[in-house]
Order: sequence, then structure tokens, then C-alpha cells
Amino acid sequence: MSEAISVVLIDDHGLCRRGLAELLEQRAGIRVLGTTGNPDEAVRLLRDARPDLAIMDLRMAPVDGFALLSRMRAEGIDTPVVVLTMSDLKDDLGRAFRAGVRGYLLKDMDPDDVIDAIRRTARGEVVVAPLMAAKLVDLLVPGKEGKTRDDYLQQLTEREREILQHLASGKSNKAIAQVLDISHDTVKLHVRHILSKLGLTSRVEAAVFAVEHRVSREGGGPQRAPG
Repeated sequence: MSEAISVVLIDDHGLCRRGLAELLEQRAGIRVLGTTGNPDEAVRLLRDARPDLAIMDLRMAPVDGFALLSRMRAEGIDTPVVVLTMSDLKDDLGRAFRAGVRGYLLKDMDPDDVIDAIRRTARGEVVVAPLMAAKLVDLLVPGKEGKTRDDYLQQLTEREREILQHLASGKSNKAIAQVLDISHDTVKLHVRHILSKLGLTSRVEAAVFAVEHRVSREGGGPQRAPG
């Protein structure tokens, strides 16, 4: 049996913390190592408990989630973060992913969908609430000089598409190099080219873009899921 996922919950509403903790522990068997709405306590918890994931609200007082994310990274805390918020604003979504979060979920999602998303992020996937997926893609590749997203994808080589698929599955550069039997430096170079061609700034953005478009090595355009 695989080891249970461990999380720390950060939300300034006690009722939300308690309800989410009960949901994750009782229904999903996910270990909640601590809960807090205090930024200083959150930093201490993350440093001491070393959870697999931090699940964080954005709209908190007195320090909001964006400020806390910046502080965590400045203090060398690299725990993957999943945002769980009421905010469906495109600007908040963009800021969150630019800050390096691994997932963006909404509090009005079905509880089972939240559990599934948390499990997927723990496996290294990038997860976005369905309502926010189209907004994120619009943020990632804004129209430039009349080009569409398909135009940008056409610029990728077959090898770059292959690597983009692996990014979507959450693989590291080292893991991609092993699978494709190429050097780590070659993978890094391909990733830089992919980001440049798609007008993106991070691996997370590339992974979300690939998932949303069901990028395939064959053919010119993206492959979207039916429906």
C-alpha cells in the first residue's frame, strides 16, 4: 500500500480549515499535518512538517496568499502549493501560476473532484479547476501579431512536442532525459525552445497548455478532448 499523501492547510477561516481537514482525512485518507490561518505559523508548519503539498487560500488577512507564496520561496520553502479559493478572477489565476503554484481549485467544486485533483497534484500533475482552464490558456498565450495558439504550436518540432507531452505528465528534465535517452542538457535546451515558441515563462504554464490542448506529436494542431 502506498504511503498516504500529507498536506498542510492554510486558510484564515477556521470552519473551512476544519471542514476540509475532515473531508481529506475521513473520505480520502490524506494526512493533514497541520492547519493554520496565520502566516508565521504557516511558514513554521511547512518547514517543520515537510508535507507533500500545501493547500492554500488566496484571500486571507492580514497577509494574502500571494504575499505568503513570496515569503515561502524567499525562505527556501519549496513545498508544492495547491490554491483552493473562491476567486475565479483571471488575474488571480495568472498571478498564482506565475508564482509557481501547481494547482488552482475553486471552493465550490464537488468534494470528490477536489480530492481527485489533490491526488493528481501529489503525483506531479498540474491541475486547474475546469471553470478556469480556458481562462488560463488565454493568459498563457495571448494573441500576438494576429497569431492563434495553433500557429504557435505549428512552430514546435516533433521532438519538442514529445517533450511537451512529458512536461504535461509532470516529469522532471532528468526523467524526460532517461525516457528519451538524451542528455539532461539537451532536454533543458528543448524546454527553453518550447517556452520561447509558445510565449510562456515556466514549465508549469507549458504543462497546463499541453493538457488543455491534448498536444500530440502527430499532425499540426492540438488534439482536444471530445465535448
